[in-house]
Amino acid sequence: MPDSRTHLIHHPYTPPADFEAPQPGVFKASTVFFPNVAAMRTREWKDKSGYTYGLHGTPTTFTLEERIAALEGGQQCLLVPSGLAAIAVVALALLKSGDEVLIPGNAYGPNKTLAEGELAAFGIAHQCYDPMDVADLAARITGKTKLVWLEAAGSVSMEFPDLIEQARLCRARGVTCALDNTWGAGIAFNPFDLDGQGLGVDVSAHALTKYPSGGGDVLMGAVTTHDAALHLRLKLTHMRLGLGVGGNDAEAVLRALPSIHLRYHAQDQAARALARWCAAQPVFAQVLHPALPGAPGHQHWRQVCGAADARGAGAAAGLFSVMVDRRHASARVDAFCDALRLFKIGYSWGGPISLVMPYDLADMRQHWPAHVAQGTLVRFSVGLEAVADLQADLAQAAAKALG
Repeated sequence: MPDSRTHLIHHPYTPPADFEAPQPGVFKASTVFFPNVAAMRTREWKDKSGYTYGLHGTPTTFTLEERIAALEGGQQCLLVPSGLAAIAVVALALLKSGDEVLIPGNAYGPNKTLAEGELAAFGIAHQCYDPMDVADLAARITGKTKLVWLEAAGSVSMEFPDLIEQARLCRARGVTCALDNTWGAGIAFNPFDLDGQGLGVDVSAHALTKYPSGGGDVLMGAVTTHDAALHLRLKLTHMRLGLGVGGNDAEAVLRALPSIHLRYHAQDQAARALARWCAAQPVFAQVLHPALPGAPGHQHWRQVCGAADARGAGAAAGLFSVMVDRRHASARVDAFCDALRLFKIGYSWGGPISLVMPYDLADMRQHWPAHVAQGTLVRFSVGLEAVADLQADLAQAAAKALG
């Protein structure tokens, strides 16, 4: 019998393999053991046929990758530490010095600042295009354009672009097309089949921080593809950058995934009810929610998201924004946000607690969008509270600060 110190580490007991339960096991590792040198030299991690090192995957992360790929309608998935990391790994894998990336003017802000900072330092150019004008995108694509980002709905201002025509244009020009699909979450529409006939994007980037996590307590992202060669190109960059996620974080997302459809649709319906109520309040000059008739891009939303819903009602994230009439100074808008009791002031969305955040849209756009009313923008992320209580909260805060 070896010394107990050795025996504790090299104990021979192995639990039986035939254990099954609702949740998959949590495997955490940097080192992975090989039974012999031949196995070490022949195991392959790129196709998930074997395990070699923690960064290259464990049973827990492989399981989560497969489930996210299924959720998004793709074939392969990579996990990264955040949604922004998903955007970054796509850019770093597909762009080199002398190339250009096109980004919608209403994109998630850090996507643009990444292009202005690191990508520019690497000699990669970028332009912002009008997301509501396919002709503007077409005019900006040149031989240098190697990547086009799409986003639906637009960050903060919530307009819904003509995704089908944007994807069709990129395919016709032979340019890789990537979508920030955090809003759609793999539920509102299939990014790889936007028209029901196989027309879609090449890459879907998704902040699992939001709806897949559902708890406001995990940072994680995913990059999903439908093409094996493109996936391998992304995967090799992913490997060289040393990107990985923790086993406990993967466990948290796996635990939340079975309820994602229930939560997404519940928060969608609650957001629509509150958005309709806000539309009837004179203090709000405009309500920005793609499912509301008359909202910017509503018809494009119906075309893509309505087709994905068997009821024909369409699906949308639990987000909407309001433009507070410009007669109210920004300080009063801040006071309105401060007066809210159930809506907490905070970034992100998709969790159980409703959030609010004021934004200065003029600082976020090169030009004020023609389809957005003048005023101060406030974005709401609707959680899982009772709609009547959230509506009462909005009413009391508006009466107190904007009445």
